[in-house]
Amino acid sequence: MEVKDLVGAIKKYAPVKELIRYSKGDKKFRVKIANVCCSFPAFLVGITYKETGVSQFIVLDNKEDAAYFYNDICGFIDEENVLFFPPSYTIKRNKYEVDYADVVLRTEVLDKLGDASQPYIVVAWTESLLEKVIDRQGLLSNTLNVKVGDNLSSDFLEEVLIDYSFKRVDFVYEPGQYAVRGSIVDVFSFSYEYPVRLDFFGDELESIRFFDVESQLSKSQPEKISIVPNVQKRNGENGIDFPAFIKENTFAWLNNGRLIMDSIKSTYEDIVKYTEEDYSKLRLPDFVEPSILFNRFEEFSMFEFGQQLLFEGYHIIDFEVQPQPVINKNFEVLEANLNSKTAEGWQNYILSSNPVQTDRINAVYKDKGVDVKFTPVIGIVHSGFMITSLKIAIYTDHQIFGRYHKFRLRNAELKKNKASVTLEEINTLQTGDYVVHTDHGVGRFGGLQKVEVNGNNQEAIRLVYKDNDVLFVGIHSLHKIAKYKGKDSEPPKVYKLGSGAWKRLTTKTKSKVKDIARELIELYAKRKMEKAFAFSRDSYLQEELEASFIYEDTPDQYKSTIDVKKDMESSSPMDRLVCGDVGFGKTEVAIRAAFKAVVDSKQVAVLVPTTILAFQHFKTFTERLKDMPCRVEYI
Repeated sequence: MEVKDLVGAIKKYAPVKELIRYSKGDKKFRVKIANVCCSFPAFLVGITYKETGVSQFIVLDNKEDAAYFYNDICGFIDEENVLFFPPSYTIKRNKYEVDYADVVLRTEVLDKLGDASQPYIVVAWTESLLEKVIDRQGLLSNTLNVKVGDNLSSDFLEEVLIDYSFKRVDFVYEPGQYAVRGSIVDVFSFSYEYPVRLDFFGDELESIRFFDVESQLSKSQPEKISIVPNVQKRNGENGIDFPAFIKENTFAWLNNGRLIMDSIKSTYEDIVKYTEEDYSKLRLPDFVEPSILFNRFEEFSMFEFGQQLLFEGYHIIDFEVQPQPVINKNFEVLEANLNSKTAEGWQNYILSSNPVQTDRINAVYKDKGVDVKFTPVIGIVHSGFMITSLKIAIYTDHQIFGRYHKFRLRNAELKKNKASVTLEEINTLQTGDYVVHTDHGVGRFGGLQKVEVNGNNQEAIRLVYKDNDVLFVGIHSLHKIAKYKGKDSEPPKVYKLGSGAWKRLTTKTKSKVKDIARELIELYAKRKMEKAFAFSRDSYLQEELEASFIYEDTPDQYKSTIDVKKDMESSSPMDRLVCGDVGFGKTEVAIRAAFKAVVDSKQVAVLVPTTILAFQHFKTFTERLKDMPCRVEYI
């Protein structure tokens, strides 16, 4: 069962049916959603969107609330139809800084809302509404729509891109750039998360492909795209408030509307304190006066929920929704809650994004010989709730165990593979810098140069080796080169192409690695002959400990735990190395292994290199095992 399957049950609720009737009326309305809490309003927005086919516009007071609301809706509505609208700037140490990842998200929202044929759900908050946006006519005049088969010369396309203030580079790696290589034009529009590759045959656009900046591999092949510049910089006299950009028949939802307006006024007052000179230096966007936003809200059909309403004269729809009870990692309390609700005819649902968590809960009660009834649901919402009249209780595993629930947002910044030269790094390399090619060894960076390939000019990286031998590396072989990183200041040996020295070195290194591997195999063969204590399978105590971890296990963390416990349960000595960066959860794997030994009446020694680290581990182990029947000491 998934979260979207819960929508069908909630739709049967009488107040929900009344809300839908109001939504489908012909007149403008104001409805107060009374006695709602937690993640329930997200279900109301999603149901209204599905039942009416009308766009929904949700405004919350802060980014965190907006992000969790966005995640909740994405749990049962197609993510392509749910838009997150951030401000284009961030405030750091009382300084305003433009965040280009958020500029891309804003532009994408404007681009999608320009399509009148498709309804959307838009989630925003205070700061994102304060910025002016370009009006629809301005967006239209700053958008180039192209599709496969268009008769479009690359020269004309380049003229448009220059007019849109796109910068020509050798390789695109961030929004606002384009590159021309023969019949291929790469463009990184502000309206998409990935750049697009346009392939021309003469003046005909033959194909369109989104591609990954790092690997250069195609992501998808759309039939048409929109190329949009940074419209945040092109508002000019066409700047309007965002609610004015939204279609008139959109439904607005405000959570504590008066608090939102007070926050908008307070933020605006902080902004207008800047002098014109400061404002120019900070490159701040144009902002909307709070009174304009207040008047704009009055024009919408409105749903309001929360304690501090912005308007009066509402039709009230009362929902009997209560928050999920506090469990506080206590399985006895959870058992009592589930059993009492089942006895009263309730349906219990436990939501978890990882099915392992609900399996652990079942295992704990099975080992205890206790019978509890609940339906596991794959997926998660931020905050569980109970609907009294429907007798539905929705629990979330992270609330049951006090686990931190992290929201996830799409980010326009692409992940970079630090092991290889990124396109951005190429632009920072200086002529003469050392680089390593996997096939030819250490050489010097000689800059970018156009070379002819099959009659077409293409950019390539020029590498200079010993005796000024030159090697050209094409764009599709970037994964083979990396910036040289030496452990001392001594310059590395530059190899000669075709001499075989690099190949001999790599062959010799591989031979040494094989020798080491052979010795390890012999050692492990001897260890396999040894007999060790075979620990018991996981008990309910082990399941309870792992289920109470305050963070969701990462895939690597989960696999490491499984591998370690599998070794412990075998009769051969365990020899495991757990590698990971700081904060990736290695200690948690060690705690679980240590506790598994203690459950079988064994003692565990944790050895660390420093006194401070020993004390830190002592506190960590003590905190994690405080509710378990074991003792932690410090030497």
